[in-house]
Parts: sequence; structure tokens; C-alpha cells
Amino acid sequence: MDRLSAAAARRLALSAQGFDRAHPPAVGPRQLSAVVDRLGVLQLDSVSVFARSHYLPLFARLGAYDRDALDRLIFARSGRYTEYWAHEAAIIRRDDWPLWHWKREALRERFTRTRPWVRENAPLMQWLLAELAEKGPLTVAEVEHDATVRRGPWWGWSDVKEGLEYLFAFGDVVSGGRRGFSRVYALPEQVGLGSLHHVEVPRAEAQRELVLRSVRALGVGTVGDIADYHRLKIAPTQAALRDLVEAGAVEQVAVEGWERGGRALPAFRIPGTRIPRRIEATALLSPFDPVVWNRDRALRMFGFHYRIEIYTPAPKRVYGYYSLPVLVDDALPGRIDLKSDRAAGVLRVQSAWVENHGDAGALAERVAPVLRAAAAWQGLTDVVVADRGDASAAVRAALDRG
Repeated sequence: MDRLSAAAARRLALSAQGFDRAHPPAVGPRQLSAVVDRLGVLQLDSVSVFARSHYLPLFARLGAYDRDALDRLIFARSGRYTEYWAHEAAIIRRDDWPLWHWKREALRERFTRTRPWVRENAPLMQWLLAELAEKGPLTVAEVEHDATVRRGPWWGWSDVKEGLEYLFAFGDVVSGGRRGFSRVYALPEQVGLGSLHHVEVPRAEAQRELVLRSVRALGVGTVGDIADYHRLKIAPTQAALRDLVEAGAVEQVAVEGWERGGRALPAFRIPGTRIPRRIEATALLSPFDPVVWNRDRALRMFGFHYRIEIYTPAPKRVYGYYSLPVLVDDALPGRIDLKSDRAAGVLRVQSAWVENHGDAGALAERVAPVLRAAAAWQGLTDVVVADRGDASAAVRAALDRG
């Protein structure tokens, strides 16, 4: 069994995620598709204090690009991509829709059995399907007859919204793109998914393919890492890995420092994958970037303890509302809390921090050009740094020198 050093594992993982190459001189649909396809899942999230989450992994790997071009690519009604619960809510390739047939049916069985709302509101859900059949793809707001029927202090979803979300989980309703950031709901045949909708890949076969893709996307990972990438359960992930190892498609390796309770954690990679000698990259990572979305993996691989604080009351926040990990080569040496202040036309660095009493000046020199590029990408004219954080003075000075 091969043994990887911790540094080699980091380089392998970052290479698999596309950080082993320079930004291209120009970014068009081909480059955007290449990144989305490499990741396999592009997580969506509604928070937009800096930029919506699905924009950031591509900016990290490609540099500045046209965000409208990405939206046209991934939200096209009958295009190359669609949405499903493939990690959290995420963009996936339309051709991969059959790989999720088992999950759609599993959710239908579980929710029908365990959630009384689904059984009690079967007539409403049938009405929703008829409404879409008659009128075509619609947003929740376009379906709702009574927008005042709201329930719940946090989300306030109406019965219409709840019904559409269950139907979306079951695959009876699919994504017809987005208007603004509101999902458009459609019947499969209305968006070109009719021919794929009833293609049933056997559950074990589909999960084996998803596990293989997870290993490829991660570069190297534990069973837990691999299961988390597509939100699979541990037991079927282990079964799939046994089959893949036996077939020679995946190999088990040991990674320096990957232990739990004093015992080595089994890790897996694609045989023959090249490990680059170095990673040369500087990037701001979304909280939902695959490099850091698994917080246990980020801690194990980078020594980076990360918790997003958007749901933490302001007085209890340590690093800031939307603090982004900063990737420098094969390390995460800092984090920066960003806000796009469009009214003032500036990118606000609300705090900047260096990890483990590191070199704030070195971090600042690497991240300052990325901050200037991020501001320009957002259509902002300046970067303003607040005084909070042990790297804020160094970042401000580096920006002033630039």
C-alpha cells in the first residue's frame, strides 16, 4: 500500500480540484463547463453578501469571468445542466439525471411514510402538477394564489412552496432554471428531461459511479470524505469502494497524519494519478467550495478549523459574517470577511486574519491582487479594509502599495 505525505495529499487534492493550472487568458462557456464538470456538483446558496456561492468556485479557479454567462449556461431551461439534491441543492449535468433515480424514489418512500404533510396534502400536490401542465414552468410566486399563507418563523414557506419542494425531491417536478435566484419549477418533459426521467440505473451501480466520481474529484479521501461529496451513506460507500478496489479502478493508500483514535484512516485515490510537485495558486474560497465544505476534512488536511458564522448572532462571531478561507499554494493561511457594498461602489474587507500567528505580511502580499481582481469582477471601484483582525493592517498596506 502506498503512503502519501500530508503535503502530497494536499497537492493531489488541490490538483483534482483544478488548482494545478494558471488562470486562462480568456474565459468562455468551454472553460466554465470544464470547471463545473470537473467539480461534478456546484452547490447553490442564497447568501449574496459578497457574491452568490455558485459564482465563487469558478472565480477561484478561472479568475474574472462573466457571471451572466455562467447563469445562462447552468440555468438554461433545456441546456447541459439541471439541479438536484446531489450534495445540497446543486447544479449537476443533465445527462447524470438517471444516476439519481434511486434517491428520488428513496425520498418519495421515506417522506410519504414519515411526514404526515405529504399524505395529507396529496390533493394539493396533484393540483400543482396540473397547474404546471396547464401553464408551463412557474416560480412559487407565480403559482401561489394566496401569498399571505405563510408558516414558520424562519423560512415562512407556504403550502405551495412546501408541495413543490417535495415534488422536486421526488423528481415529479424539476428545475426549469432560475429567475433572479428563484427556482422555476417544471415538469420533466417541459425542459427536455422526459426521455431521461424514467431511466433507472440500479441503485448499487449508480452509487458505485458516484463514489468513483467522488474519488476523482477529491484526489484522495477517506470513506467519510467520499460519502459526503454526494451525500451518500457510509455503508453503500464502503461497498462501492470494495468493488472499485477489486476492479482496479480505485486503490487504497495511507496518508500521513490521517488518524482517528490512534488508528490510521483508510484513504482512496485513482491509481496512477499524477501528484504535482507544487501548487501555485491564490484564491478566495466559498464556504461551499468542495475544498472546504467538509469541515472535518479541511481540519485534517489543512489544519484549518472552519465554521461559517452567518447563522451565529453578531456578538458571538469570531471571524465575521461571511469569512472566506484564503488558499495560498497548498495551504489555508488566512481568512477574510468580505462584503460587496454596491451602494458605495467598494469591496469591504470587514476583517482579515492570519492562521496560527503566521506571517500576515506574506499573506497580504498574495491576497491583495486577488482582492483587487474580485472588486473589479464585482463592478466595484475600490477595496476598503476595516481595522478588525490580526492581518487587516497588512492587507491595507499591501493594497495601498499596489
